[in-house]
Amino acid sequence: MSKLVCHFFLIMFFWVSLCDAQVFDLIIKNGHVIDPKNNLDSKLDIGISNGIIKKVSYNLSPYQSKKIIDASGMFVVPGLIDIHTHVFVGGIPDVFANGRNSVSADNFSFRSGITTMVDAGTSGWRNFPIFKKNVIEKSKTRILVFLNIAGNGMSGDPILTGLVDDNYLEKITSDEKYNQQDIVDMNAQKTASVINQNKDVIIGVKIGHYEGEEITPFKRAIEAGIIANVPVIVECHLPEISLENQLRMMRKGDILSHSFENVEERETIIDENGNVRKYVIDAKQRGVIFDVSHGGYGFWFNQALPALNNGFKPDTFGSDLHKFSMNKGMKNMLNIMSKYLNMGMNINDVILRATWNPAKSIKRGDDLGSLTVGNKADIAVLSLDSGNFGFVDAAGFKIKGDKKFQAELTIKDGLIQWDLNGLGARKYN
Repeated sequence: MSKLVCHFFLIMFFWVSLCDAQVFDLIIKNGHVIDPKNNLDSKLDIGISNGIIKKVSYNLSPYQSKKIIDASGMFVVPGLIDIHTHVFVGGIPDVFANGRNSVSADNFSFRSGITTMVDAGTSGWRNFPIFKKNVIEKSKTRILVFLNIAGNGMSGDPILTGLVDDNYLEKITSDEKYNQQDIVDMNAQKTASVINQNKDVIIGVKIGHYEGEEITPFKRAIEAGIIANVPVIVECHLPEISLENQLRMMRKGDILSHSFENVEERETIIDENGNVRKYVIDAKQRGVIFDVSHGGYGFWFNQALPALNNGFKPDTFGSDLHKFSMNKGMKNMLNIMSKYLNMGMNINDVILRATWNPAKSIKRGDDLGSLTVGNKADIAVLSLDSGNFGFVDAAGFKIKGDKKFQAELTIKDGLIQWDLNGLGARKYN
């Protein structure tokens, strides 16, 4: 046999062996991995196969993978989880649920490093099936749900959302006025029943935007949460129930939204001396979860900064994403994370509140919020840009900062869904 033929067979043998050794579909190399659940905070490689995280280790061989992504100089973290959004989109104008005030999850999730969005009460037990069929099942983003205690969720009177003027009431029909003020429609048993039938999607109960004087809606939301064994997320707009009483009624694992808001209808968490109120501290120590829920009006530096200086940190970075908040100071979840980084929170604490903490708060810590081997490969690759940046709160005040997160790459279930600068693309010529 000639030397040429021998060389050919050797090359072919080497190539076949190399192909057999390609045990991964994708390896993310050289990134700084931060995974709070697994106490990872170092330069590591991540191997992915069939949409699953197969290995997290040092120096995985590039010959073991069909595709390599070089994440040098970037942070590789679990896919971000936003626990307060409004993504029940549809064709009904000027109402929140099934309307144009909600936004499409896929339009805003992956570009922000988010793989899981939790809709906060835009649907109720009556219209959840529509939400599930028309939106949840057709979205690439993983959408989970806090089910509103009001039967039709936030699909009623748009005045209650503060998004339209008073004259609008004259233009809508009586059916459209069917809203979250109807206590009769706040049925704990039916809410819990729908939750129990959809435990893969519905992770909690929502109460909020009730303007009446009764405490019944709050009690029914808690009752539904007890029956279904899920947390309750509490909107702040309950003017007849003081913040102190709300927190006293909330259980361990229940979530307060808009924790750093400063509005007339609710007490602030900071007292007149600039300190966190004792009953707020007591609630946190009992296990009540404090979410940012930034929104268009829900985050004020005059609450968040004194709280942080007092050692009182939010537990999660819910954005309260909707059409109005994304065009105001909130921007997106990465902007909230950047705010806190520039306010003095360290990067590990920031990533914790965007990944593992929200996963635990919605009781999905087994499969979400970490880079645990065997989990679905939900991964965000983030750069930390340096420059002169401004960060705005709900009152229109600004702080300056020199650091800002940017989502370079977002992977969900092992597939690249967002690639800002072509990290996963082939080089042209």
